[in-house]
Amino acid sequence: MAYTVPQTSDVSGKNARVGMLALLGALAMLGLGYAAVPLYDLFCRVTGFGGTTQIASEAQASRAAASGALREISIRFDGSTARGVPWTFGPTQPTDTVRIGQRDLATYIARNIGSEPITGTATFNVEPAQAGRYFNKIQCFCFTEQTLQPGEQVNMPVLYYIDPAILEDEFMADVEQITLSYTFHRAKEPVSSALDRSN
Repeated sequence: MAYTVPQTSDVSGKNARVGMLALLGALAMLGLGYAAVPLYDLFCRVTGFGGTTQIASEAQASRAAASGALREISIRFDGSTARGVPWTFGPTQPTDTVRIGQRDLATYIARNIGSEPITGTATFNVEPAQAGRYFNKIQCFCFTEQTLQPGEQVNMPVLYYIDPAILEDEFMADVEQITLSYTFHRAKEPVSSALDRSN
């Protein structure tokens, strides 16, 4: 049987196609890598996955309040700081009983016991995790970074409500308490410290 040698142009064309497909595959993976974090964040906010709470407008809060739900539920508050954040941080009261659909205000107190300004950002979640889709925040200190000067103490409010839709969720029927937890992490280095080291 005779063996025919492939033409150089055919081999070059195939190599070019394979190279182009590999490049497109690499670019697609890179794009997915960048999109993964915001897509995961969106997924968590929509579904409440992992205890992610929701953000609500005043109009949504007013509609929830008009539902006329009579059931009450206990909310437990928890606060902590990450390693390297010299703050004391916690709720002013450990628990509260609220009527589902009605706005309620919780307050946390943070104090910088360190010797330099610290900017912190709060991460949060709720337990049980499936309650995240029903826990709606209207206003919260966790929406923005917080900067405390040395020795400064501030009150940090959270205005929230529990969505009346929780009453229709069979998996939440036996839940009597929801825990709202915050942890403060250092957001960035104080500008003064960076300047001191550069001099």
